[in-house]
Amino acid sequence: MRLRIVTFNAALSRRTPGGLDADLAAGDAQALAVARILRRLQPDVLLLNELDYTPCGTALVRLRRDYLAGSGVPEPPLVLPHAFTAAVNTGIPSGLDLDRDGRRDGPADALGFGAFPGQYGMALLSRHPIATGARTLRRLLWRDVPGAYLPRDPDSGRSWYTPAALARLPLSSKSHWDIPVDVGGHRLRLLASHPTPPAFDGPERRNHCRNHDELRLWRDYLDGADYIVDDRGDPGGRPDHAPVVLLGDLNADPHDGNGDAAMIDALRHHPTLQDPAPRSTGGAARTAQAKGDPALHTLASGGFGLRVDYCLPDRRLTVRDTGVHWPAPGAPGHELVGDGRRVVSSDHRAVWLDVDWPP
Repeated sequence: MRLRIVTFNAALSRRTPGGLDADLAAGDAQALAVARILRRLQPDVLLLNELDYTPCGTALVRLRRDYLAGSGVPEPPLVLPHAFTAAVNTGIPSGLDLDRDGRRDGPADALGFGAFPGQYGMALLSRHPIATGARTLRRLLWRDVPGAYLPRDPDSGRSWYTPAALARLPLSSKSHWDIPVDVGGHRLRLLASHPTPPAFDGPERRNHCRNHDELRLWRDYLDGADYIVDDRGDPGGRPDHAPVVLLGDLNADPHDGNGDAAMIDALRHHPTLQDPAPRSTGGAARTAQAKGDPALHTLASGGFGLRVDYCLPDRRLTVRDTGVHWPAPGAPGHELVGDGRRVVSSDHRAVWLDVDWPP
């Protein structure tokens, strides 16, 4: 059988707690455009980045019931009965002035940038059962990573963060998840994350440094590094040899932007992974200020584009097809993505991957 895996930064975050749930309850045009894209793609496994998280999960319930599987739109329903979501670091107050602006209560002072706990959260949805044994790496402290790429004050050369901050600050700006899914009696592991953008900082480049190490965490996880301890207290990297797919908005482009090209390349070319380099006709048709190939772009904003969203499958998996869902101007569905000058569904594009299963 073929298994379709999709990652999509759906931009389903709002400025206030409960805002997404309220918008979905009232009927939201942007969420409907997101849902129509996903209903066209019909994923078997779907990672959503930037979906506000709450412990009660009402927004996720509404999205699945009323938008993905709801009636009244031309695309067939998308029914994904299994879901995994969990707390993220965004918006959780640190009580410290992490960005040195004289305040301790700004979004950049949270454990991960956010105006409230759960903003910019994540969820994984699946047609197939999610197995027990999911691992989350939300609490791993940045300082506990050997050789951590911690930012330094450009004037003094000393650590940008105080000892008190380093004792509190996790590496993951949201979370890192290893989610096992049982597909036809075989195990697949989804390695999901959404590292901080390597921008919106200062000469200390604290976000650049954090993005670098958030990507490095996956490299070390695949390599079985012994410094890694998950949120249950279990040590070590990948727990078995089941095939993996590493996916999410990684906020790093191999050629453009402020990310560390060497670090994203270390994942793209990791011995256990492959990069099928998904493309789109819509990206290829767009004029963008970029060194990289616009057909590979997954983010469009104004006059520039970046490749930041990835589905990197295990080398043992046979890739049958892959792409970035970005129809060219005039093609069916282009109206759901827009021209990059205004957001219709999201400023990101969904990335999809078809693999043969079982491996």
